[in-house]
Amino acid sequence: MAEQPEIGGREPIVVEVVTGESYWWCRCGRSMSQPFCDGSHEGHGFEPLEWKATRNRPMQFLHLQAHEVAAVLRRQP
Repeated sequence: MAEQPEIGGREPIVVEVVTGESYWWCRCGRSMSQPFCDGSHEGHGFEPLEWKATRNRPMQFLHLQAHEVAAVLRRQP
């Protein structure tokens, strides 16, 4: 049985994403490189979620628990 995810933070983190780059979003909440995966999920039953940028722009990466996430990214207003 998978462990429960931790809350990696409560505020969105703005990141300037680059077209064509893959970003691996932490779904376990344990990464010290929030909002991105650093491998801390090993043995906890969670895998990071890959997202590929389609254009250069600022994005907000959200800290939500994996079981609550339908969409993990939204465009910064």
